[in-house]
Amino acid sequence: MELLRMSRAAKRLGLYPMTLRQWAIDGKIPFTWVGRERRFSWVDVENLKRGSDSSTARSRLELLYVRVSGSSGRGSSLEVQEAELRATSTGEFVKVVRDRGSGSKENRPGLNRVLAMVSDGSVSVVRVTYEDRLARFGVGWLKRLFAVYGVSVEVLHPKKLGGREELLADFVSLVTTFAGRLCGMRSWENRRRQLSESGRCSDESRAA
Repeated sequence: MELLRMSRAAKRLGLYPMTLRQWAIDGKIPFTWVGRERRFSWVDVENLKRGSDSSTARSRLELLYVRVSGSSGRGSSLEVQEAELRATSTGEFVKVVRDRGSGSKENRPGLNRVLAMVSDGSVSVVRVTYEDRLARFGVGWLKRLFAVYGVSVEVLHPKKLGGREELLADFVSLVTTFAGRLCGMRSWENRRRQLSESGRCSDESRAA
């Protein structure tokens, strides 16, 4: 029985090695330990490949992600985004995740739900109307992270940013975030200096 290294088996299946490793941990494909390496039977790999080829359309599990900046007055925009994505769906619809907040914020409730569903294998495709709906910055990193779990990102309207008002709102949010961090750093420096000065005063009084 021919045993394949993880890199070769992953290439044969069209997966990233980390994705195949997770499949092995989850019990989706048998493996054999050779020393400290997982090895995969050529027969198991071929059977899995044939099964995935025959169920490609059936296994397209779509998550629709829609986002607007701000907390009010933009409900219609969420609805428009969702309607566009639903109208162009070509797979099995799993969930719509809605977010309100700047695309420059990393810790968004909706984005966190997307990350959780990507990592637990609930979806195979994340769809957005525009790339900046997912994030203003770092979309490339998100795509690479999703790809580790075998999930792709599809953009309905490539290379088009949101309106001027939302760009301005994101810019203000970004400046505010950095200003807050800078103030926090200054506060910490002030506290440390005060502690240092109080220590010196204490030493001087003891010496006197």
